[in-house]
Amino acid sequence: MAGKRPLIGVLGLQGDYHAHGRMLEAAGARTQVVKKTEQLRRVQGLVIPGGESTALIKLMDAGDWWESLRIFAGAGKAILGTCAGMILLASEVLNPPQKSLGLIDATVERNSYGRQVESFEGTGTFGTGRQERPLPMIFIRAPRIRRLGPRAKALAFCRGDCVLARQGPVLVASFHPELTADLTVHRYFIGMVA
Repeated sequence: MAGKRPLIGVLGLQGDYHAHGRMLEAAGARTQVVKKTEQLRRVQGLVIPGGESTALIKLMDAGDWWESLRIFAGAGKAILGTCAGMILLASEVLNPPQKSLGLIDATVERNSYGRQVESFEGTGTFGTGRQERPLPMIFIRAPRIRRLGPRAKALAFCRGDCVLARQGPVLVASFHPELTADLTVHRYFIGMVA
């Protein structure tokens, strides 16, 4: 794919998928809103945006999204899940337990940082060791990563918590990188796709 801009889908069932599209395009990718499972065949990567995970589950249940997304991931295609998207990708969900894809070995607790009024902006760190740098983050009714399995790698922290993690082609974030002006997370994801 050298020299060619990857085509990245943004799941358009619910949530602020347009903001992810703008960030991906600013970072150098082409984008397509994905509203039908057959559109997954045309994209090299996929973003599952934030929103309301229970509403997203109902919309996914209405189609064949669960199997289609497992096939997409099984083909080694990269997936980024932010906030509710992270909840859907986790292997275990708490508060309350709910259905998920199980594509990253992580336990995630819904609304762990508090209600809407307790949403916050903060600065975390991206990277490990000598490569660390500040990263602006916005948390809105955010889930918290309570456990990461041995194959998952922590990539960013805020207030002592891992808030960005990767396992193979799957990247998850507790926060909303699409609501900041910083392209770090989207550039990293484009690198995973390419």
